[in-house]
Amino acid sequence: MSTKKITLYDTTLRDGAQAEGVSFSAGGKLQLVRRLDAFGIDYIEGGYAGSNQKDMDFFEAVRKEPLKHAKLVAFGSTRRVRTKIKDDPFVPSLIKAGTPACTIYGKSWKLHVRDVLRTTLAENLLMIGDTVAYLKDNGREVFFDAEHFFDGYLDDPEYAMQCLQTAVGAGADGVVLCDTNGGTLPHQVSAITKTVREAVDVIVGIHTHNDSGVAVANAIEAVRAGATQVQGTMNGYGERCGNVSLTTLIPVLQLKMGYRCVRKSQLRDLREFSLFVDDLVNLRSNQRSPFVGSSAFSHKGGPHVHAVSKNPITFEHIDPAEVGNERHILVSELSGGSNVLLKAVELGAGQAQSPEDMREVLKALKELESKGYAFEAADASFRILIQKVLKEHKAFFELEGFRVIVEKRGKEESCVSEATIKVRVNGEVEQTVAEGDGPVNALDGALRKALTRFYPEIANVVLTDFRVRILDPEDATAATTRVLIESSDGEETWGTVGVSENVIEAAWEALLDSVEYKLFREEEKRKRRKSRR
Repeated sequence: MSTKKITLYDTTLRDGAQAEGVSFSAGGKLQLVRRLDAFGIDYIEGGYAGSNQKDMDFFEAVRKEPLKHAKLVAFGSTRRVRTKIKDDPFVPSLIKAGTPACTIYGKSWKLHVRDVLRTTLAENLLMIGDTVAYLKDNGREVFFDAEHFFDGYLDDPEYAMQCLQTAVGAGADGVVLCDTNGGTLPHQVSAITKTVREAVDVIVGIHTHNDSGVAVANAIEAVRAGATQVQGTMNGYGERCGNVSLTTLIPVLQLKMGYRCVRKSQLRDLREFSLFVDDLVNLRSNQRSPFVGSSAFSHKGGPHVHAVSKNPITFEHIDPAEVGNERHILVSELSGGSNVLLKAVELGAGQAQSPEDMREVLKALKELESKGYAFEAADASFRILIQKVLKEHKAFFELEGFRVIVEKRGKEESCVSEATIKVRVNGEVEQTVAEGDGPVNALDGALRKALTRFYPEIANVVLTDFRVRILDPEDATAATTRVLIESSDGEETWGTVGVSENVIEAAWEALLDSVEYKLFREEEKRKRRKSRR
């Protein structure tokens, strides 16, 4: 195990922003810079200098943000073919960006020199050398990204190495080997990186893409072969299949291989940081992401759960807390008593329950799952199920009835949804009407409108996700429908489930559990506050 420092170079704001569906606002870019700096990233690539006004405005704004650890980097390319530096439309912008470091990319594959630049191999080398020298003369730390380096090396190793040596000869502080197409395999990356490491006396970095699904493996092999800088993006954002994900690579290097990347306290913020970045660009997080995904430490099979309850190492390769994650026990028709008990404990309902109680819960669970219910993403519904089976459930209100109308008033008019609901709370009847974007939205609005007078705490509950699954499509419009709802009050997020042949009734079941769970949690908080007095 090594204790060598690996330099982290983040390109989320530049390469990551080229991903489909990813876009950063000006304020969002500044927020991410602050978080990357606090997390311990060494270099932050802020954007492509000169390519657009938005990036240049960012470089000007970020100069007012003193960084505690990271160096900001402006990205650009070598000068254009047969163009002097002073006449190039982009290269001087790298200096104008005002960053302490600059990264330029240049061609290292003869195919690109011939078919893309349409110039000579000698001219391409001059372009690399001139641009690096210009940036060094202006006092910048310079990294040369050798674009398509592995493809170029496999095509003509001598010329690919000449490109690197030209950059080094012009003063480059580091050369970065780029698997731009994402098609190189780990054994090739290892052998080629070792050759480069032996040939140059500057920093060697690695920049991998995930088109073959081996971006992390390629980066690992490059580090093992001597690379000391890794370039990547948070959550693996990037063009096509994405760049190497730093949220996976950092814990692998630090926890598995013993390299120093960030402080232990910073690594414990990894999951929260990953979620922050997804939220910043309004993307749903990947639940199956290694280390940081919500499923990364989830256990479903009965024997697995039983083993984990005795010793977590049996089915967990690290302690989830090391990356800020936590263990989740899933319950389904595959569950055994260990799943149910541990899940109940996780939800705060199992400590005082007997094995007989848990068997009753398991029986009810399997009966409901045979009807189409699924509780893996519906912890709140499972918590309420436990209370009902153990006869500890409290009904906060009674439904007298509801009606939902969907009306289209003309060919060019949008549908209008209206819900009327009547509930009884402590003997009082409340009837309300609400409109919504759809029938479920209208029903949700009417329910909360009816209850807010009695339970004002539900006013801040919002539906954050709504999913419908047809369980037996062969029955066409009579098919059983499962509805999963995710709700949040700004502090906690919970999932609920409903099942019926009628999608509105299934949605109602999930809505009912959502509201009752919120009221139950608020009652628990009041009891805890009272007990502390």
